[in-house]
Amino acid sequence: MPALPLEPKKILIIKPSALGDVVHTLPILKLLRRRFPRSHIAWLINPPFANLIEGHPDLNEVIYFERKRFAEGWRNRDAAAGLMAFKSALRDRAFDLAIDLQGLFRSAWLGFYCGAPARVGFANAREMAPFFYTHRVPVRNVEVHAIERYLAIAEALGCERGPVEFDFAVTDKDRRQLLLRAENCGHCLDDGRKFAVLLPGTNWPTKKWPAGHFAALVPMLREKFGLESIVAGTIDTPTVAGAINLAGQTTLKQLVALLERANVVIANDTGPMHIAAALHRPLVSLFGPTNPIRTGPYRRMETAVRLNISCAPCYSRSCSHQSCMQWLTPEMVCAAVGGAL
Repeated sequence: MPALPLEPKKILIIKPSALGDVVHTLPILKLLRRRFPRSHIAWLINPPFANLIEGHPDLNEVIYFERKRFAEGWRNRDAAAGLMAFKSALRDRAFDLAIDLQGLFRSAWLGFYCGAPARVGFANAREMAPFFYTHRVPVRNVEVHAIERYLAIAEALGCERGPVEFDFAVTDKDRRQLLLRAENCGHCLDDGRKFAVLLPGTNWPTKKWPAGHFAALVPMLREKFGLESIVAGTIDTPTVAGAINLAGQTTLKQLVALLERANVVIANDTGPMHIAAALHRPLVSLFGPTNPIRTGPYRRMETAVRLNISCAPCYSRSCSHQSCMQWLTPEMVCAAVGGAL
């Protein structure tokens, strides 16, 4: 086993996705930069999430891994040629330390293929990923937050375990562009009106609080707290009756700028929820099939709202009844908003 380099010249962070995981990696980037101030640090990431880290002061390079395109390489000549060019360019960068925070076969293989003599990952990573590591970091308790797992790797590399800081590379230009986007949707964010940001989207169908529940919440927020409602997220985010819709109309940095201004954020277990938590905004996070201890807002467990029913958390992406979300009523969530404000 090669020794970990005391002063690596070039470090590769492998964390391609998803949005919440990228947010959780930001404190690790900060700790690595503090430990290795002269190192060249690059981050391999899927393009849909890259905007969040582009221009980050602690990063020297962003490497775009076009996973969906490269996955077509077995039947598409152009995609195959692109993958070969990507692999060649990755190896030519001559990294001497690769840190795999994704913990899957593909991410571990990328660390191996880049040629870094020292490759660090979780001892209990999935899909035979540890086979590719030179250094395996044990995580004894699976029921810990993802950031605590990442901090274990940072500590193994000689970093401190804190402070845990989230730096978003958001500029005044991003904030001005957000204002223009909102004005085009009929809402002026500078007129002093208070507003809630609703985040009804999520990748898992079972994580979704019903759109009808969000719609029922909109007049409650207006009448009880004087809050207008703005929906944010990706283009496939469900629409919410009575709310201003900015979903799919902002970059990730503009989304951060929106959440910075929110008087409260009400969110499913989804990536933007972790941004709101990192920004220390008043927050109500809705949980059903997942466990907030593992995937909830870091060190803000008081913001999690969930029903205590026997089948939750089940970690299932499909469910015939979805009771854990269906039975979580708008009145319950409205009461939680009152506690958050």
